[in-house]
Amino acid sequence: MNSLKGKDFVGAKRVRFGVWLALLGIAALGSPCVFSQTTPVASTSAKPKTSTKTHAAAASEPSVLAAPMKSFGNKNAPITMEVFSDYECPSCRGFFEQTLKPLLGPDGYVAAGKVYLVHRDFPLPMHRYSYQAARWANAAAKIGRFQDVDAALFDNQNTWSADGDIEKTIAAALSPADLKRVERLMAGCEAPAPGAAGVKPASLKTGAQTGPGCGLDAYISSDQELGKSVPVQATPTFVIFYKGQKYPASSGIVTYPILKQFFDSLLSQ
Repeated sequence: MNSLKGKDFVGAKRVRFGVWLALLGIAALGSPCVFSQTTPVASTSAKPKTSTKTHAAAASEPSVLAAPMKSFGNKNAPITMEVFSDYECPSCRGFFEQTLKPLLGPDGYVAAGKVYLVHRDFPLPMHRYSYQAARWANAAAKIGRFQDVDAALFDNQNTWSADGDIEKTIAAALSPADLKRVERLMAGCEAPAPGAAGVKPASLKTGAQTGPGCGLDAYISSDQELGKSVPVQATPTFVIFYKGQKYPASSGIVTYPILKQFFDSLLSQ
């Protein structure tokens, strides 16, 4: 048998990985939430500023300008997985419950240092409260409580998406002290989400002052812009990187055993 060398070998590896990606597509359960390109997305004129302070060292009230930490695991892990998600999307909830929870569990590949998981906000305008939910999640991320709020939003999706009372779900996931910190970061976020004129979540106080705008929107917009470059056409969409190589994006619910097999195929190279 002739051995493969150079470009032929690289091409063979890509074919192999392409087969696995096809398996991922076959294993997808349910229909993703489709993004309509004709629907306006939030303005991206404001870009988030990064902070040189570490996330763990934020003992005082964090600045709105400090970038929220919406990632799990060791950033130096061999595999990075970016997930573009919408908190009100049923398929995103299914993906979180069936796949991401095991990945994040004590026996999962994040805890093992094999996968670095990054959450990207991609709220779809067709969902009334998804953008506001993303605001709450970003505020929680800025005080180091993203994992708790992220899980609470997906676990209780049917409850808060019915009436928009997101704050009630957040309050159940946080201590009273942390809730107050998050509420302060939500100052100025009373206005409806971009592209969702007329929608006023039940958790917002009547007559509240809108102020100069929501300081958290820049981070959501940044994620949306990154998603459009993928391009994200449905949620959930995930992109996998291994040793500097980016693999084609995949959408829909993929079971954890299938995803784990794909990760093992990468790690065996």
